[in-house]
Amino acid sequence: MVDGARRARVVMMCGPGGAGKTTYAKRLEREGWTRLSFEVELWDRGITTIPSADVVAEVAADLKERLLRHVAADDDVVLDFGFWFRRQREEYRALLAPHDVVPETVHVATSLATIVSRVGDRHGRGPDDWPLTEESAREYFAVFEPPTSDEGPLEVVDR
Repeated sequence: MVDGARRARVVMMCGPGGAGKTTYAKRLEREGWTRLSFEVELWDRGITTIPSADVVAEVAADLKERLLRHVAADDDVVLDFGFWFRRQREEYRALLAPHDVVPETVHVATSLATIVSRVGDRHGRGPDDWPLTEESAREYFAVFEPPTSDEGPLEVVDR
């Protein structure tokens, strides 16, 4: 790649279940970004309940491969995953580093009360409507590790 040439941009959506990550990611998708999503991939495979660890690993490998293909084509990609844990964010930064791509983390900062209020709106009718119980939402919120600016480029979006 020639210096000054355009490079793919990658955004890692970050937040617990129900925070509003997909809403933000879909906006980028409408602007021309490629959206990669575990939920969409699972749904496309006919998986509509919590998958086994083996299935998650298989889907993760497939999504990483697709991400790298898009990056090689200089496509902008939004990873609509969750990135709940710092180690996950670091893993993707390391994956992208050899391609001279520094991903931006978009942390959708949402209160637990707001997340819990959204739980009833999820009915499992599609990949972006994955059912979420109040109990699960509270558990996800409790284990979520918010990103910090020392991790790299960070945008915090209050929802």
